[in-house]
Amino acid sequence: MSGHSKWHNIQAKKGKADAARGKIFTKLGRELLVAVKQGGPDPAGNSKLKDVIAKCKAANMPNDTINNAIKKASGAGDTANYEEVIYEGYGPNGVAVIVEASTDNRNRTASDVRHAFDKCGGNLGTTGCVSYLFERKGVIVIDKASTDKTEDDLMMIALEAGAEDFSSEEECYEVTTSPEEFTNVRETLEKEGLEFVEAEVSQVPSTYVSLDEKASERMQRLIDMLDDLDDVMNVYHNWEE
Repeated sequence: MSGHSKWHNIQAKKGKADAARGKIFTKLGRELLVAVKQGGPDPAGNSKLKDVIAKCKAANMPNDTINNAIKKASGAGDTANYEEVIYEGYGPNGVAVIVEASTDNRNRTASDVRHAFDKCGGNLGTTGCVSYLFERKGVIVIDKASTDKTEDDLMMIALEAGAEDFSSEEECYEVTTSPEEFTNVRETLEKEGLEFVEAEVSQVPSTYVSLDEKASERMQRLIDMLDDLDDVMNVYHNWEE
C-alpha cells in the first residue's frame, strides 16, 4: 500500500465533498438505509450499519443527520427498496474501474453507467473482467496533524488489534486490514480517541496504470460523471493519479 498517492486522492475527495456536501450526504443516507434494511437499526447487532456510520463520521456527517436517516430507514412508512449492484469496466488506456451502485431500477442505472463509460473513451465490461485486479481491504486513514500519538505507538495499537499493514505517508498514517478485521481495528482506534479521514472497506488495486495528460483528463471526467450519478456509491480504479 505504501508509495501510492492515496493521501492526494483523499484530499481531492475531501475538497469535492466540501463543494458538494449535500450530494455526498444523500449517498451516505442511502447506504445507511440499505444497511438498516439488511440488518436492522441497532448498530450493536448490525456490523454493516456500524461500518457505514463510521464512514459517515469520516465524511463529517452530523450525528443528528445520521440518527435521522436511521430512524427514517427503520420506519414503517419507508418502502424504498434498493439493491446493491457492481459494474466493471475499462477507462481510457485500459484503466480498470469498479463501480458500486445502490439502485431501485437496474435498467436506469446500467444505462447511466454505460453512458459515462462510452462518453469518456472507456467501455463497460462483463462481471469479473477487472475485479481480479483488486482486493477488498479495510482502509483507515488518519491525518498526522490530528493526533499526538507517535508513529510507533499507533502502529502497535493497530497491529495488535488485527491490522495487516501500517504505513506512514507524508501527511497521514494508513492502516490496512482484512474485511473481517476492519470493524475491530476501527473500533480499537476509535477508543484511543483517533479520528479518521477515511474509514471503509475498499477495493484496493494490486497494480496501477499511469496515463498521459490527455488520457488523464478523460479518466478524471469518467470518475466525475460516475460520481455525479445518484445511484453510484463508490468508484474504484487503478489509475495512478
